[in-house]
Amino acid sequence: MPKRLPPNVVAGLPKEPDPRQFARTLFWLGWRISAIARLLKIPRTTIYGWHSRDKWADATPLDRVDSAIEARLMQLTMKECKEGRDFKEIDLLGRQLERTARIRKYRDGGDESDLNPKPARERKKPTRNFFSEEQVDKLKSLFDGALFDYQKMWHEAGLEHRTRNILKSRQIGATWYFAREALLDALLTGRNQLFLSASKAQAFVFRGYIVEFAKEVDVELTGAPIKLANDATLHFLPSNPRTAQSYHGNLYIDEYFWLQSFSTLKKVASGMAMHSKWRKTYFSTPSTLNHEAYPFWSGDEFNRRRKKDEQALFDVSHDALKGGLVGPDRQWRNIVTVEDAIAGGCELFDLDELKLEYGPEEYANLLMCQFVDDTASIFPLKLLMGAMVDSWDVWDDFRPFALRPFGEREVWVGYDPSASGDSAAMVVLAPPAVPGGKFRILEREQFHNMDFEAQANAIRNVCLRYNVTYIGIDATGLGQGVLQLVRVFFPAAEAINYNVETKVGMVLKGLDVFNKGRIEFDAGWIDLMQSFMAIRKTSTDSGRQMTFKADRSAAVSHADLAWATLHALHHEPLAGNTEVGMSFMEIS
Repeated sequence: MPKRLPPNVVAGLPKEPDPRQFARTLFWLGWRISAIARLLKIPRTTIYGWHSRDKWADATPLDRVDSAIEARLMQLTMKECKEGRDFKEIDLLGRQLERTARIRKYRDGGDESDLNPKPARERKKPTRNFFSEEQVDKLKSLFDGALFDYQKMWHEAGLEHRTRNILKSRQIGATWYFAREALLDALLTGRNQLFLSASKAQAFVFRGYIVEFAKEVDVELTGAPIKLANDATLHFLPSNPRTAQSYHGNLYIDEYFWLQSFSTLKKVASGMAMHSKWRKTYFSTPSTLNHEAYPFWSGDEFNRRRKKDEQALFDVSHDALKGGLVGPDRQWRNIVTVEDAIAGGCELFDLDELKLEYGPEEYANLLMCQFVDDTASIFPLKLLMGAMVDSWDVWDDFRPFALRPFGEREVWVGYDPSASGDSAAMVVLAPPAVPGGKFRILEREQFHNMDFEAQANAIRNVCLRYNVTYIGIDATGLGQGVLQLVRVFFPAAEAINYNVETKVGMVLKGLDVFNKGRIEFDAGWIDLMQSFMAIRKTSTDSGRQMTFKADRSAAVSHADLAWATLHALHHEPLAGNTEVGMSFMEIS
């Protein structure tokens, strides 16, 4: 039995402790009652009575610790001249008392949050999709500083007119511009922005441009739709009237001359932007004079609803609309050709090279904003539009961004090689899962200025991503070089040697699958449709046989995607598992 208390115990007790509390503390420190009685010179029966009445032996470890902490804390608190270590110990003891109180609360029926409460002051999470005033100002400066003259004209027209209707050349930055304009408008005004395209994949091109624009001021936009911190929302929608009609905001309709059921969609679109605060923007490359959007552009639709003496004159010529013009229907119309774009500061084109690359008809349609009369085309637009689908919604077994987009399902590859100055094209085609079923064009890609080895490597990369079971390559002339390199890793690649019979057979096969609704591709693939529309019926040099061409020469390759598709379809016999829908005599 110890004769004296340890110094640390003495230091934790008051100078003149209450004998009863002192005795209890000694008991909890492990002293026997008889030893406590001798130390305090108090009868053993008195100590034992305190022990029994206060139930010292029944106290929990938590009670004993609380008592010790309380005693020490009171001693330090009452100390007149405190040192730095005293304050540290007071803080530590106070936190320990708080901890034992949480344990007691948990023991009395609480939950785990009592043991581990959240910090009193949580760090505030950053607001999602937030732009500071400085970032918005910088964004506006970047926007203004990157515009060509024709884009500045579009911007000014948008500030003044509710409806803009723009006919444009390919690749002059319209989608890029309107994506940036919409983001800036949403930040400055809080207005919603709606983007309607032929398919969801095409609509998400807008999203990509918007996300990249925000990164220029170090903002990482998330979500689809994108909801900004100021509650403006940017929606990316396919051209499906049933799913698009519930939204309201500024409306952008991309490539509207290539949409299915344009009249129905236009009615829905007008409801989406009916309030005077909303703005509507239609922009597109031209398709055909027979498209149902043409009367909307030309003003015929406006006049059709009016008496003859109330009809108005619309001038939709390039000369009239080059600088923008408000028509009788209050639409601001504008035509921007590739030559206008170059004159407006766009340095992305080599005009002389474009005139060599495209034949007169293709140059006029794709770059000079002239509509096509597709009555001479073997694959008219109306026929092609029957194959358009929103692939992201309809093809639930295809994952375009996966390492194996189509899993282990088989695909066929059609390739149209290129010589110097020409462009090559490749198409990945999913054959029907059942006899007589549908083909699906999963991917299409064009290549420019690539040598034979680079073209073969492009095909090899497709073989690594897909389970390719057939490759068809035009081996006529210089195509032999690509074929031989491909056969190194795919020995079964088929050489397609062009002649009149082969070409007619491929076109007949294409007509068969399109006429019978046996083929699908993403509705946003305007280049593929333009490629098919370029194929025309003609005669051979002797004039004795009918064949097909697409104004194709060493300098012209607008139909390359169509021929690549026909090369892949060539793997199924002409009759396939169905009856041939159109005979040679019917198209001749």
